[in-house]
Amino acid sequence: MDTRKIALLVGALLMAAITAFMLRTVMFGSTTPRAGAMVTGAPVDGPEVLVATRALPVGTILDATALKFQPWPKDLVENAYYLKAGTNLPSLQGTVVRAAITAGQPLTQGSLVKPGDRGFLAAALGAGMRAVTIPISAQAGVAGFVFPGDRIDLILTQTVPGGGDGPPLKASETIMRNLRVLATDQRTDNTVGENGKTVVHGFSNVTIEASPNLAERIAVAQTLGTLSLSLRSIADNTAELEQAIANGDVKVPEGNDPKAEKAMFAKLANQPSTGNSTFAVGGDVSRFQRRTVPGKADAISSINTTGAPPAGAAATGGAYPGAIVRTGPTVRIARGNSVTEVAVGGKK
Repeated sequence: MDTRKIALLVGALLMAAITAFMLRTVMFGSTTPRAGAMVTGAPVDGPEVLVATRALPVGTILDATALKFQPWPKDLVENAYYLKAGTNLPSLQGTVVRAAITAGQPLTQGSLVKPGDRGFLAAALGAGMRAVTIPISAQAGVAGFVFPGDRIDLILTQTVPGGGDGPPLKASETIMRNLRVLATDQRTDNTVGENGKTVVHGFSNVTIEASPNLAERIAVAQTLGTLSLSLRSIADNTAELEQAIANGDVKVPEGNDPKAEKAMFAKLANQPSTGNSTFAVGGDVSRFQRRTVPGKADAISSINTTGAPPAGAAATGGAYPGAIVRTGPTVRIARGNSVTEVAVGGKK
């Protein structure tokens, strides 16, 4: 290429770079200085009304952390609002949200259903869910420290007899997780004492929220053995998030959308589960207990060569005339579609 052309090209590139730099300086070089302090708003002139501290979906059982009093402009105060002057805040604990309430929104008397009101339990249930009541002993109910709104796991303890000699197998299994408690002994509120602390009551029945399929399983579980409650920690939902994502129970939203992520956590927190159950048997607790179900006594049947049924053949339930039952170790031999059993030490 000609040297003159190269010089012209380099000069054009330099001029373009200088022009871009000057344009950037003109557009962004002189910025308006920012305010050094936040402008504080004027104090609100009005009474304190009851507002929600967080978003409260339909069916939420209120606790002490869901409500607070906040000043509200007197021109915007409605007659249905809960005013601090005439509201007993502890009495609202255990009520159920009838209409969805956003965070910071004042609560109205029509948006809550109090215990004892008609349709209270139906309002507490989520869409498509059912209320199931199960009997619980004082020890199995976490000594009364389970309250409406808590999340629990359901444990089934049963005895498996099996066959053969020895004691039966004793087993305990977590059959369901993350179930919401609706009521304990027909109580849907938390009693608060004179010192402001929640009073612990023993109970013999607990009503929980479950899907129709889980309700059927709970009904069957009551016939198998004894049911116990295991109180869940609030942090368990975060710990089980990765497992729920791996199983496909929760779908991770695309992009960086805080609302979608919040909805994902809410779905996990409100979703009961039955898979990946854990269990413990008597042998895990004591060396004098079994780890497996007792085996059944082995038996073989052979045909009497004389063709005459032996004495007591009907009592033994033999499938063939002349069936003779022999107990002891056996070996099963398969030849094509034919399967025979031979006692150890015998000949076939």
